[in-house]
Amino acid sequence: MPLSDNVRNAIVDAVEQGFTDQIEFTKALVRFPSTRGQEHEIMAFIAGQLSDRGYEVDQFDMDPAALEAHEGGGRITPEHSTAPIVVGTHQPANETGRSLILQSHVDVVPAGPDSMWHHPPFEPHVEGDWLYGRGGADMKAGQAQIFFAMDALRRAGFAPAGRVHLQTVVEEESTGNGALMTYLKGYDADAVLIPEPEEEMLVRANVGTLWFQVEVQGKPVHVREMGSGANAIDAAYRVIAALRGLEEAWNAEKTDHRFFEELDHPINLNIGKIEGGDWASSVPSWCRVDCRIAIYPGMKAADAARQIEDTISAFAADDPYLSNSPPTVTFNGFFSEGYTLDPGSEAEAVLGRAHHAATGEDLQSFVTPGYLDCRVYQLYNRIPSLCYGPISENIHGVDERVSVESIRRTTIAMALFIAEWCGVEAIET
Repeated sequence: MPLSDNVRNAIVDAVEQGFTDQIEFTKALVRFPSTRGQEHEIMAFIAGQLSDRGYEVDQFDMDPAALEAHEGGGRITPEHSTAPIVVGTHQPANETGRSLILQSHVDVVPAGPDSMWHHPPFEPHVEGDWLYGRGGADMKAGQAQIFFAMDALRRAGFAPAGRVHLQTVVEEESTGNGALMTYLKGYDADAVLIPEPEEEMLVRANVGTLWFQVEVQGKPVHVREMGSGANAIDAAYRVIAALRGLEEAWNAEKTDHRFFEELDHPINLNIGKIEGGDWASSVPSWCRVDCRIAIYPGMKAADAARQIEDTISAFAADDPYLSNSPPTVTFNGFFSEGYTLDPGSEAEAVLGRAHHAATGEDLQSFVTPGYLDCRVYQLYNRIPSLCYGPISENIHGVDERVSVESIRRTTIAMALFIAEWCGVEAIET
């Protein structure tokens, strides 16, 4: 049932009352340099914040065996985070409403050279309408929104009448295993909302993702005799060219995939890291290339992996050197399928009303060629999976920033969505 004007206005006012504290909380989160494997401290902070708010707190570790056994599990490597997953649960006094998962991730990508940033990346600051800092947009603003949208309901004298799980995960930027672990642990609900920075729009579909490493061996000789050797770095470039051919072929298939027909380039192959050789005057004996590639929803990661392996194998067979020294391929991170969100769900309708109340605009949707944890809930929990959040710029880049006023608008929308989706019960404040 749509919210009454009195309830809606009380919730909007409550968001406004807490908004200065919300921005300070977001800045506090950004100050944690929570790159992969370094999230333990921020997770302890999150657990404390949940406990202070009176939620039932559950902390649990990743289960590598369970993750490896699941088709959507990312590959476990020594770099995989050992930080726990943290879930805070709101249990209503009288459960009459629909249940909900609110999820965020606190792992962030490396900042790169500090010299490229106008301010140190983990020293957040606000200039005009923008909050700057690594992870501020992706997605610590969303983490704060989850807390403060729920806080606003309480400040307004309400609590959700349905069960709500506030889930904080890691490994979103490298395997997706954190979100998958919540599913394997048994957490479920009638819908999920993930406030990633999605430009105040709803994600209609997004790609799956694979990470893999290609290793090439060369024949080392002194550079004066390089004609008798084999340069592993040069050979790696040839392999990359073959992979670009696969990327082109997959992009040519976009008209066969619903929602992706109008995207200019939905399948992106990124050569994210390359290292090789030992000495400038020696022909390099080794080269490793770390890659990320997207796949369409409906394509199994295992099938895509075979195509990648077959592409490299076929190219190597015709290469004068690689035919006798074929590259090796190791999948070492994301191994995930994409998803689509069919229009017309009640959850989307409720979010649409909340968005319109907060912004005065109709809710728009779009397709993104990036990874999102919503794939877990859409594919495996099989629940409406809503990814919706504030306007941002430069995520994964230099001077990452998120719009303060957009945080305000989308927090209002989130709070109104929670209230209508779950229903509310009155509480003493």
